[in-house]
Amino acid sequence: MPLRVDTRRFVPDSVDVPLLVLALRKSPALTPPLSALDTRLGGAIGRTLQRRDFRGGRDEVLHLSGAPMPDAPQRILLVGLGEATDRIAALRRAASVAARQARKLGTGALAWYDGERGADAAEAVTVGLLNGAWEYADLKTPPPEDERRAELERATILADDDAAAAQGAARGTAIGEGLALARRLAMMPGNVCTPDLLADTARDIAQRHGMQVTVLGRAEMEREQMGSFLCVAQGTPQDPKLITLEYRRGPTGQKPFALVGKGLCFDTGGISIKPAQGMEHMKFDMCGAAGVLGAMEAIARLDLKVNVVGLIGSTTNMPSGVAVKPGDVVRSHLGKTIEVINTDAEGRLVLADVLSYARRFEPAAVVDAATLTGACVIALGHTASGVFGTDQALVQEVLAAGARAGEPGWALPLFDDYKELIKSDVADIKNTGGRPAGASTAAMFLKEFAEGFPWVHMDIAGTAYSESDLGYIPKGPTGVPVGTFVELVRGRAG
Repeated sequence: MPLRVDTRRFVPDSVDVPLLVLALRKSPALTPPLSALDTRLGGAIGRTLQRRDFRGGRDEVLHLSGAPMPDAPQRILLVGLGEATDRIAALRRAASVAARQARKLGTGALAWYDGERGADAAEAVTVGLLNGAWEYADLKTPPPEDERRAELERATILADDDAAAAQGAARGTAIGEGLALARRLAMMPGNVCTPDLLADTARDIAQRHGMQVTVLGRAEMEREQMGSFLCVAQGTPQDPKLITLEYRRGPTGQKPFALVGKGLCFDTGGISIKPAQGMEHMKFDMCGAAGVLGAMEAIARLDLKVNVVGLIGSTTNMPSGVAVKPGDVVRSHLGKTIEVINTDAEGRLVLADVLSYARRFEPAAVVDAATLTGACVIALGHTASGVFGTDQALVQEVLAAGARAGEPGWALPLFDDYKELIKSDVADIKNTGGRPAGASTAAMFLKEFAEGFPWVHMDIAGTAYSESDLGYIPKGPTGVPVGTFVELVRGRAG
């Protein structure tokens, strides 16, 4: 059962909950409301802070037993906010840590108090709680009955302004549901999350939220002459899908904002096959597509008054007797010919035709997200997404949206000199320029097909999933770029 978040006014003398979470800054001190609660608890919190057993560092947690009396919390969890230079980001992260701890304890419910005011703080806390409570257990056998712990089903945000907190919690729930959808799709193994499943998910979103959905298969894409996309799909018997979701709640005639996602449900590398070690992580090569679907879910739940089109190119990249080969030349939807140097540089081949196809919607702007290059991971690690674009105002808009969402990005260059690296001897362009500036040459390739609209590319190869536990979320999908997409569209909605 998904976590339900509600709000109520904080009354220190009456906090009868299985777990009370107190979020505290670095070097914490008791505020008047917490002093009143501490008195009721026999001074346990004050003594803990005085001894400096808890110092409020980022991700720091300390579990205390509650007081054996009515209307008092059974357990108390102190969670550190750290220096909290970014208050909203600190609240979001700490709430995620708290929800993970509550799941481990099996409390079933928790109450959260941070002393903050306003809807924005409550929104951040709600997103964090939902992120921390999320898990993917669909394919696991449940543990024996006597080993099970209660699921975290309810969280209450305690606030001074209950009305503002309720408004923020509703917004946070919408975003949290979008993140959960994206993470669930990304966590599915490649034999479960197929292009067909992504198409069915889009249809479900469209039906529930009144959107228009269009799905093109192999035959339809052949008629569209999408030779770049189809060459990636020619080695697999699975039907590739080009999925379009249209959300039209903005003014009539308003040009839509287009979100584009790479949806490689599994990437072996094709004939240029990847090493066996770690190849299982290539199920995450559809995180851009998951981000589009998650964002469209959240945007609809937020009821944003704007026009948005989500486009997804989905297939699998497999080696076979009919797979595309290094040296083959294909013709793209835009008409440009492409020499395929490396079949493992397949995401850009798919996105080239999707970007070209996006022109028919006459978009105000297009932002794509893709787990595109290992080179971007080398450049920026797992901390920031690479951001490239043809329009500097849009680049700054994307960077600002990512900062608000807690999904930082960093602008990387698209110098004209990089085009020299992707010149082909036999075609208009080749699909890789080698190791130097690999993230930039991949973006430069995409730029060739982003004609007629302002465009930004987000390389999320290092941020869409983690191969280790990060503390505030477990290893696996992070939900990037859902937050950035939602903040972009929310900014456009005014």
